[in-house]
Amino acid sequence: MSDEDGYTGAATLVVDGAEIAADVDLRGYFQPIDGYYHWYGRVAANPKLAEAVGGRKKACEVRVGEHTAEGELSDPDPWGRYRLTGTSTPPFSVPKTLAEVEEATA
Repeated sequence: MSDEDGYTGAATLVVDGAEIAADVDLRGYFQPIDGYYHWYGRVAANPKLAEAVGGRKKACEVRVGEHTAEGELSDPDPWGRYRLTGTSTPPFSVPKTLAEVEEATA
């Protein structure tokens, strides 16, 4: 069992007002030392995203269904996948009660 939560699938990234459909692989965890939830992952190679970001760090909004979060795109890897990071409420569902945790692990 892992202490990490996550999401893999379709998302919408909003970069400089432009909505870009993308596939993401995200993970996250609560860090008790600083009291924040940290989430991170990669965006599948996407020519529209690469054009909008241009290899630079760029703020973005991440939308997954009804969940929305502010994040930062940076560091494209050799395969053109951008790193995506954020702090606080993630753009995916996270169990918030013991019952939800038990249901997720059943």
